[in-house]
Amino acid sequence: MKSAPTYTALGAKGLLRKYYLNGEAGGGGVYLWASEAAARAWYTPEWEARMETAFGARPVVTYYENHVVVDNETGQVRIENA
Repeated sequence: MKSAPTYTALGAKGLLRKYYLNGEAGGGGVYLWASEAAARAWYTPEWEARMETAFGARPVVTYYENHVVVDNETGQVRIENA
């Protein structure tokens, strides 16, 4: 994946994981950030313009709160306080 080095480097800015998605409806990604502030620092209007130029469509960024994680790799259920 050509863009992987960009997202690897974002680890220093709070990106924990990126999942690349592709399907019949198009492509995108799911990003897990250390904080919403870290995500918002990356998803700027300049970033939106670059993505629109690169892919021909304006990206849509949706923020979700996550309070419970079922992690089968570690055998843990983590509950975060809101």
